[in-house]
Amino acid sequence: MFMKLNARSSRITAGDKRAPNRAMLRAVGFVDADFEKPIIGVASTWSDITPCNSHIDKLAIEGRKGIERAGGKPQTFGTITVSDGISMGTEGMKYSLVSREVIADSIEVVGNAASFDGLVAFGGCDKNMPGCLIAIARLNIPSIFVYGGTIMPGEYKGNWIDIVSVFEAVGKHAAGKLSKEDFEGIEKNACPGSGSCGGMYTANTMAVAIEALGMSLPGSASNPAISQEKAADSLAAGVQVVELIKKGIRPKEIMTKKAFENAISVVMALGGSTNSALHLLAMAKTIGVELTLDDYQKVSEKTPHLADLKPSGKYVMYHLSKVGGTAAFMKFMLDNGFLHGDCMTVTGKTLKENYANAPALKKGQDVIMPVERALKKTGPLVIMKGNLAKEGAIAKVSGLKVTSITGPARVFESEEQCLDAILANKIREGDVIVIRYEGPRGGPGMREMLAPTSALVGQGLGEKVGLITDGRFSGGTHGLVVGHVAPEAQVGGPIAIIKEGDLITIDAEKRSLRLGVGDAEIKKRLAGWKAPPLKYKGVLRKYARSVSSASQGAITDYD
Repeated sequence: MFMKLNARSSRITAGDKRAPNRAMLRAVGFVDADFEKPIIGVASTWSDITPCNSHIDKLAIEGRKGIERAGGKPQTFGTITVSDGISMGTEGMKYSLVSREVIADSIEVVGNAASFDGLVAFGGCDKNMPGCLIAIARLNIPSIFVYGGTIMPGEYKGNWIDIVSVFEAVGKHAAGKLSKEDFEGIEKNACPGSGSCGGMYTANTMAVAIEALGMSLPGSASNPAISQEKAADSLAAGVQVVELIKKGIRPKEIMTKKAFENAISVVMALGGSTNSALHLLAMAKTIGVELTLDDYQKVSEKTPHLADLKPSGKYVMYHLSKVGGTAAFMKFMLDNGFLHGDCMTVTGKTLKENYANAPALKKGQDVIMPVERALKKTGPLVIMKGNLAKEGAIAKVSGLKVTSITGPARVFESEEQCLDAILANKIREGDVIVIRYEGPRGGPGMREMLAPTSALVGQGLGEKVGLITDGRFSGGTHGLVVGHVAPEAQVGGPIAIIKEGDLITIDAEKRSLRLGVGDAEIKKRLAGWKAPPLKYKGVLRKYARSVSSASQGAITDYD
């Protein structure tokens, strides 16, 4: 039986001519019986440079136990992580989105070089998850993703706080609205231990999206990082990957167009991160599914925003876990017709079968609203187009009372320039901030503009100014902001030729992003524009030369 299960790894373990290969494997603990078992890679993003990943080594050990219990032979290997929260607002943040590609490349390299029969990948911070899924799509061997889990909420003076609370405190403190004592108190209490940032930011957004996609175990996305349930998820994933090998179920059978629509639906209902558009488009492109920003908009138009979760709401993922978690949420979404229930998943069952016996959301809870009391009748992520974004841009309008603005452009060539101006109180109500040359190529790396947007919110300008950028936003960002403007400035997108004082209109209801300058003037300005030289060498230079547009997911492996 096992000869069929180890069909791939037997390329390097079977026969007399593979004696040298076996000799090397014996040195790391293999015995005769192991060469008859499926060899399964355990991809670990463990690192103590960020709380998101600081516990993943322990989860990977549980995954190994599950593989061994089911009759497989695990081999653990590591890959990198970049902490968005720590690198935010610095040049180090340029490496964040780049790390997604490095993670995908490294897992692909090891997975194919070692001829694994299956894979269990563990990720925590934002880019870990899509990086793992892109690699899984490339390998197309039986695989399961395990999310490291959410951090517990912080608390200060009776209020729930998290990392975004600290970013916003910077703006409040700079504006004289927060005492030094409270400023330091928020900093010291926001992050109580291991786990990914607590709100419905990018990590938690992608965790739930991947569960809806069918690539992680039911109910696992909401289990906290430091919990018995999360350890159990890891053990179960190890067991289940062997079952996937036995059944011959590969990612391509799970990651279908309908499955991606399910992923987008839960992002909309939960008020998830704008980064999900980049990541889901990249994952879909890699697995061979035609998914576009227009598909994103179509799903948005038929999916209500139902979750009162940060950054625009008051709760975090931990609170969702206490009222039934993603198992109850998925059941709710299925019961209300928002998901395709017939999609295959890593359990070997359909999505509908996975949640058929899941508990309902707890009575009296107010984390997930009933459909008739939706926070917004359509999804809070809006795809925008216009003469500033012919390929598209994305805005998040959850919690906003004001969804349009026309105002004079305040142009900045980098995030740092903009933040300095905000903290120096040089931005006025009615302005539309432009931060350019922060795109995939121009940054390079498409930094998240959390520091400027949080400072604006902290100063009370969140809905009183607009902001557009060819960079992107943290899942913790909220306000009247538009990101992923494509084409980006570095490749000659119209955002490159905006002048100080030009009128810009952001209209989320009409899904329009326009520069108040005639077509002839835009054409004239573009004719006189020259691309600035690329700024870096090394991995950033390689990335800038190979990366696609944000409208295509900012991937480096494309036609």
